[in-house]
Amino acid sequence: MTFTRQLLRTSAVSRTVCRSVFTASKPDPHNPNWFRVGLAFGSAAFLWGLLFKQHSTDVHNYKVSQGQE
Repeated sequence: MTFTRQLLRTSAVSRTVCRSVFTASKPDPHNPNWFRVGLAFGSAAFLWGLLFKQHSTDVHNYKVSQGQE
């Protein structure tokens, strides 16, 4: 048996024996993690607020530089 065949056989055995740390627990769709949900929506709302504030500041600076205000 060649070395590569033994290596492939070893990797196949190790995949079936151990589980990945990322799939150790399956997410429960009926009981979401509300902290993470709130954090995601809160950070998105905060970033949108910053975007609108920056846009209004940019529009104001443009109007001042054009002499419209």
